[in-house]
Amino acid sequence: MRHAAHADFGHRLTGRGSDGGLTQDGRSQADALAAELSRDAVAAVYASPRLRTRQTAEAIAAVHGLPATVTEALDEIDFGAWTGRSFEELDGQPEWDRWNSRRSVARCPGGESMTEALDRAAAFVDEVGQRHGGQTVVLVTHCDIIRALLCREHGRSLDDILRFEAGPASVVRLSVGAPRKAAA
Repeated sequence: MRHAAHADFGHRLTGRGSDGGLTQDGRSQADALAAELSRDAVAAVYASPRLRTRQTAEAIAAVHGLPATVTEALDEIDFGAWTGRSFEELDGQPEWDRWNSRRSVARCPGGESMTEALDRAAAFVDEVGQRHGGQTVVLVTHCDIIRALLCREHGRSLDDILRFEAGPASVVRLSVGAPRKAAA
């Protein structure tokens, strides 16, 4: 699932920069997620190291009496030079436009490619699937990590990443271990 709302949402590309944690609305979203998932038998909760994901994961883990385990594999994309810049400032820049249309080959200036981010997250998802086979596990991560995993799940190119939605505090359920379609 994606972390709940934080103050930069919709305004600034926070990336791996300081996010100040969840807003009051974000805390309410995290509590609502925890309540929704309280009926599920959750075996483990994992989170990206970013404060916004840890706070979301901790709310969910608490209702299950579990720790929220932090893992670098679920971290936000390293946006390099774009970290902390406003979306208004990035809009129309050729590298930003290429990033948003050609994720399969583009790279953040001084940062990570979408393929690298997907590879680390997907390897962790597969590992968790092996470790917790048949159990429900919560992974709290970031919008584009979720979208990339959905591209993988549906056999789509990373160029299709913006076709998937992953709003704050949204839940996506994946069945790990199911056969995958080949990406085009």
